[in-house]
Amino acid sequence: MQQTLDKDSQLFRIRHSLAHVLAQAVQQYRPGTTLGFGPPIADGFYYDFILPEPISSEDLPKIQKLMKKIIKRNQRFSQEELPAEQALARLEEMGEPYKAEYARELIAKQGLSTLGFYTNGPFVDMCEGPHVETTREIPRQGYMLRSVAGAYWRGDEKNAMMTRIYAWAFESAEELEAHVKAFEERQKRDHRKLGQQLDLFVIDQEVGRGLPLWLPHGTVLREELEKLAKELEFKAGWQRVATPHLAKSELYHRTGHLPYYAEDMYPQMELKETHDGVEVVTERYTLRPMNCPHHHKIFAARPRSYRDLPLRLAEFGQVYRFEDSGSLSGLLRVRGMCQNDGHIYCTREQIEAEFVAVMEMHKTLYELFGFDDYYMRLSCWDPEDPKGKEKYVDDPVAWDESQEVIRGAMQNSGIPFTEALGEAAFYGPKIDFQMRTVTGREETASTNQLDFAIPKRLGLVYTGSDGQDHHPYCIHRAPLGTHERFVSFLIEHYAGAFPTWLAPIQVRILPVSEKTLEYACGLEQQLRGSMIRAEVDRGAEKVGKKIRNALTHKIPNVLVVGPKEVEEGSVTWRRYGLTEQQNLSRDAFCSEMLRRIAVRSDADS
Repeated sequence: MQQTLDKDSQLFRIRHSLAHVLAQAVQQYRPGTTLGFGPPIADGFYYDFILPEPISSEDLPKIQKLMKKIIKRNQRFSQEELPAEQALARLEEMGEPYKAEYARELIAKQGLSTLGFYTNGPFVDMCEGPHVETTREIPRQGYMLRSVAGAYWRGDEKNAMMTRIYAWAFESAEELEAHVKAFEERQKRDHRKLGQQLDLFVIDQEVGRGLPLWLPHGTVLREELEKLAKELEFKAGWQRVATPHLAKSELYHRTGHLPYYAEDMYPQMELKETHDGVEVVTERYTLRPMNCPHHHKIFAARPRSYRDLPLRLAEFGQVYRFEDSGSLSGLLRVRGMCQNDGHIYCTREQIEAEFVAVMEMHKTLYELFGFDDYYMRLSCWDPEDPKGKEKYVDDPVAWDESQEVIRGAMQNSGIPFTEALGEAAFYGPKIDFQMRTVTGREETASTNQLDFAIPKRLGLVYTGSDGQDHHPYCIHRAPLGTHERFVSFLIEHYAGAFPTWLAPIQVRILPVSEKTLEYACGLEQQLRGSMIRAEVDRGAEKVGKKIRNALTHKIPNVLVVGPKEVEEGSVTWRRYGLTEQQNLSRDAFCSEMLRRIAVRSDADS
């Protein structure tokens, strides 16, 4: 998994130094340029500028050429510390208002009495370092300017828009070359690009950012995932429920979502009435950020006994979260999402077995999709956090007990796991399944949580074997996460070439001429009658062009039908990614498709 870059490492120093070289080059290229920030990042560095004239990607080779000249001069990086007032005076003299603003903040909020500066050649920057000794330590072929983008100063859309130049940087030309190749592969698999190419989803600005519209082909992916989850859940004793997208705000106050989670929720909706000329708020409603409050109310809908437990309730529930606009990204990060949600209400003694069963469901799903690079992360509460009472339910004993139970279940699962302090949910510890995608990113694929607080807060009880009322524990689980996020993983994992069972179009039939169109349409009816998603290409193009179109849309199975196939009652079957083709009867082909769909695998029998 991706590691955090060590500030004391040579790679950090190289990247940090290159950022200063880039800034020096840009100031030469565009005199009068004002500086923002220029930090090292995971695969290189960037620098933000206010430019007197715009630049584009076409300018990058010229700027990189200037960087090479600067590096050849073997500039030395020298450090100095200046008293705060003297540092501010220097920044103002340099004409760097953004650096000066940040310096004032450091002095006021952190009480710094001195500020650091680094100089290399004619370039001076306020910076705490570290850097290489001289530019001779920078590998000449190990970096590349890659793109130009816009970025708000300090990440705040109320501030000035700056020009950001991104660059890759590594310790050798070979590492850079490998990284560029991997990047190009990621670009080919980018779910936003493929989503448009394959007609899976669209995000319309009039509907709203982060609110995807699922097109017919994308909706097939959603429905196939739901079908899969429902089958597994039914076999595991889950019961399905359906609940509304919103509820009275009072419910979210009781559960703690509004006190603890309000900044990530949409504003409340107020219903008003006028009495004696005065407008009065009569009710407040909230779009749900999570499904659990509704499921808790289903648990509370009738008396429960220990004999009813564990009670497993499941729903593909739509939720809404007001994510920061800067974090929105295709389907990966959205504001409206459909969650493969479920809640297990159980006794203290049942927690471990139920958690292990949930982990086994994760393993089953991941194996089906071919995800093999994943681990679990146990997120615990931090009793030393000074804001702990604002972030977590205040029950130290319950926190310790819950974490110990989950830790035991994770150890018994056999799946590798790590622990993270201070990242728990406000109502209990959680387990994140961290997955390394085929494009090299580490992402949270799904989350499971143990809730010891909200059932008690809502007064949920069951009658125990002792005849007394007890509060259940609640396990929150979502093995497939959200449709949006999981589909983004699948698009990139398969590069849009989905297996037959998942593919929006499972079979495309290509008549070689108008004379074989009637046969092709009959074959389409036969396959669709067996619930196989088949379609005839009725275009006037030659069959070679039709085959290329099918390849472009990554159709897993293509049938070519000509006079010979009509005479024999057969099909010529071509599979995506394979050069050989096969001739077989139409009934045999239909049976083979049904087998592949049933076992959810394109492996030959």
